[in-house]
Amino acid sequence: MATSSLQISFYEDKNYQGRYFECTNDCPELSSHLSRCNSIRVEGGIWVLYERAQYMGYQYVLVQGEYPNYQSWNGFNDTIRSCRLIRHVSSPPNRHRVRIYERADFDGQMMEFSEDQPNLQDRWRYRDVNSAHVQDGMWVFYEQPNYRGRQYLLEKGEYRRHAEWGALHPTVGSMRRVVDY
Repeated sequence: MATSSLQISFYEDKNYQGRYFECTNDCPELSSHLSRCNSIRVEGGIWVLYERAQYMGYQYVLVQGEYPNYQSWNGFNDTIRSCRLIRHVSSPPNRHRVRIYERADFDGQMMEFSEDQPNLQDRWRYRDVNSAHVQDGMWVFYEQPNYRGRQYLLEKGEYRRHAEWGALHPTVGSMRRVVDY
């Protein structure tokens, strides 16, 4: 198996068994290479996986490591149809800042964070986040506490509504910085 510093390998079966596909760049359509995905090895880089082709559907953000089954990356099933490599993770861990807002269009109560939040309700009295401004770095929002549930990657920029980061609902239970290890 040839390795690259930025590589991800998808396996049809659990524990890195069965047919596999090695990827070193963005891939908008994985179904021509694999019918399902039950385990993954990330040799390097930070990757966003999508349940649908063309970078659509539920997202999963994976860093370097081994994921022997789809539950290990918080997957809901064995369907991964596209992936992309995150290319601009340049902020050091101490340079992440995000502002979250109670209402859409940066209205209502606001709070700024620079550290991971395993349970957002410990610090934020609302269940929902309706808009966000990522000032530095990249963040992953999770629907549930302790980095569980659906994931959404937010790169530097403004998100006036939760739909702009791909969420169907504004519920955010935890969030963490994307750090290039």
